[in-house]
Amino acid sequence: MTLGELASAVADRRVSAEELVRASLDAIERLNPPINAVILVREQAIDEAQAIDEAQALDAAGWQGPLAGLPLLVKDNEDAAGLPTTFGSLLRAGAGPAAQDCDVVGRLRAAGAIVVGKTNVPEFAFEGYTSNRLFGDTRNPWAPDWTPGGSSGGSAAALITGMAPLATGTDGGGSVRIPAEFCGLAGLKPSNGLLGRWPAPSWIELSTKGPLGTSIADVRLLLDVMRGPMAGDPAALPSWTSRPEAFPRRILATPRMVAHDAPLPAGILASFDAAIAALEHATGLPVEPVDPPFPVQIDDDWFTMVAVEELTWIGRDVFAGRADELTPYLRKALEIGATVSIDDYLAARRRRFEFARAFDELVGEDSVVVTPTMCVEGFPAGGCLPGERHSSTPSQDYNNQPANVTGHPSLSVPAGLSSNGVPFGLQVTGPRFADDLVLAVGAAWEAANPWPLAAPGYEPFGAGVSRA
Repeated sequence: MTLGELASAVADRRVSAEELVRASLDAIERLNPPINAVILVREQAIDEAQAIDEAQALDAAGWQGPLAGLPLLVKDNEDAAGLPTTFGSLLRAGAGPAAQDCDVVGRLRAAGAIVVGKTNVPEFAFEGYTSNRLFGDTRNPWAPDWTPGGSSGGSAAALITGMAPLATGTDGGGSVRIPAEFCGLAGLKPSNGLLGRWPAPSWIELSTKGPLGTSIADVRLLLDVMRGPMAGDPAALPSWTSRPEAFPRRILATPRMVAHDAPLPAGILASFDAAIAALEHATGLPVEPVDPPFPVQIDDDWFTMVAVEELTWIGRDVFAGRADELTPYLRKALEIGATVSIDDYLAARRRRFEFARAFDELVGEDSVVVTPTMCVEGFPAGGCLPGERHSSTPSQDYNNQPANVTGHPSLSVPAGLSSNGVPFGLQVTGPRFADDLVLAVGAAWEAANPWPLAAPGYEPFGAGVSRA
């Protein structure tokens, strides 16, 4: 069922909010141990569900929000009032309960969602796989030796196993789209500024929240709930209206967003070629090949910005005194960040204007660029690739960071399976603030190429709820 259908079932009293919350907590108890997607649960959710049911009984016509009664899991780099936010780090292992919800969690709760727990992340959301020293590895439900991706890997793994119908994601360099691909979900990094942010993210201009879902309909509904300006965010768009008629005039395709010398692995290239042929059929548009639109410098600049901003957000003094508690990939990144001069950092920020202009001119107002979501078939659950000693992943494995640097919307949709059993994803990137255009391509793809709503051996959340 879509989120809208599930919420309607609660409103029509075909299922109670309490039944859904108990079903979610039961699914987490049964399914989570081998996957390790959820790091804590919240029993108070049952009381909140009962309150929704009681209010519904008193006023059957009362409107309680488009997500009323639906269980929600929150990524562990986001605050949910009453729960600790550890960022998957030993530095925050003793964190107390958050005093209030962050931006998106507050909006989802206002729409009626009920927080049932929190999901695992790589330490401080800094990698494309989900593993940390505090909670360990999260495994991919499709292929347990592999990661569900990162940094929203816990959320994605929980969704595709039916542990909950809702789970939050954030994206500063692909962290919604990577786990969307590796878990067989739809995931959108919205245009930077479409979702107001509070508190300020550690990666100041690159990070945004974004919807993950089992369908484009779910992503659209979540985007509508989550979007809008936020007091304190100087970059938030004041208003935005989705255009129901939005559809691209041209579709451009390239294997890589960034002009790395390394060719795509044969399996990824074969999956991409097959997806391109299917996309032409789904949209009725010819797909035009183009060269990678960005130089390698954009990946270097992305790393420069996030390393410096993460270091200053954690605190140079904290890093100096507790570096040995960090996972190796994060410690190395912060060590590099400490060597960056203010001139080099500002030069990287200024080049964002050049990169954004180049992509603006490429897509205009009505074109999209499609690529593989990732340039590898997956990462092992613990991060280390065969033959490697360290767990950091190279920038040439990714097609994601440019959209964070330039601010353009970027969507991943399921497009088959790789040879290792991990889902393959097609990434669609479009004009800034044309999120509706990108989602229209996703909807056309989904209609022609429907994908499974759960990983093999699992059921979608709410599978037993009556649709009538």
